[in-house]
Amino acid sequence: MPFAVLTDRERTAVQAYLRLLHTVRAAFDEGRPAPPGPAVLPVVPPSVLAEAEVALERAGWAGNEESFFRMVREWCPEG
Repeated sequence: MPFAVLTDRERTAVQAYLRLLHTVRAAFDEGRPAPPGPAVLPVVPPSVLAEAEVALERAGWAGNEESFFRMVREWCPEG
């Protein structure tokens, strides 16, 4: 269990990242049968990606994603 307290901006960045992660996982859900016809690539709504990018920038994590992902793993190991 982590002991550091996240700032509001860091918490927002983590939440936005987790929403993006869950959206991507849902888009690539391999448990669903593929529809007939040509393969269709999954689409992640641009707004979900943009939300994560803005939150990362506001929290001061843009350009330091390695540290951000380390923090996310500490706070949400199953994410």
